[in-house]
Amino acid sequence: MEVKIEKLCKAFGEQVVLDEVYLELNKIHSLVIIGPSGGGKSTLLRILAGLEPLDSGKITLNGEIIPEKEESLHEYRKGIGVVFQAFNLFPHLTALKNILLPLEKVHKIGSKESEERAVHLLKRFQLFEHKDKYPHQLSGGQQQRVAIVRAMALEPKVLLLDEPTSALDPALTKEILEAIKELRKDKKDMILVTHEMEFAKGVADYVIFVSKGKIIEAGPPSSMFSNPKTKELKDFLKS
Repeated sequence: MEVKIEKLCKAFGEQVVLDEVYLELNKIHSLVIIGPSGGGKSTLLRILAGLEPLDSGKITLNGEIIPEKEESLHEYRKGIGVVFQAFNLFPHLTALKNILLPLEKVHKIGSKESEERAVHLLKRFQLFEHKDKYPHQLSGGQQQRVAIVRAMALEPKVLLLDEPTSALDPALTKEILEAIKELRKDKKDMILVTHEMEFAKGVADYVIFVSKGKIIEAGPPSSMFSNPKTKELKDFLKS
């Protein structure tokens, strides 16, 4: 995965959320974004997903400039898979139908191919026996794995995950970590936001620490967690 961010700025009214952010990365598969609440990490992820327009600057993801106009953004988003912390499954649809709906309705993929993709991934992530269950009949970890399968079934160029374990207890967090490690076997390009440092250590090729709208520190997880350079990151890890 290649990521290049140049002078990225984003504000909501008077509040500056991202302030001239720069980043250039090559040949990594999993980028993890950490930082305090309100520091700008989730906004950065939403901009990378094409869900939030930037105010100024430029982002290039795997050679493709993220467009500014809504019409072009709509097409860009089709190549991005997003998994949210709240699962965002349709409560009136089974696990299988939650996966099939965007394949058939948004991406216009035929029902036979859609079902083949869905069944293959449900089996891979140990969910096939739950395919006819509704979200309320699934555990939090199972719901999040269904959300991951739904995103993966779209065969996205990049998978973005926003706090994928925040709604889960430690046992279920481990379950999602194992699911994401499974994706790493395929060298799937992923960008994750998380507040779980052990989780970050387990899945990251590269880590950026975002605070007060800027990337304060960046590096491989071994140095970021064992030998932080800045006072801000040291204080964050202690807390």
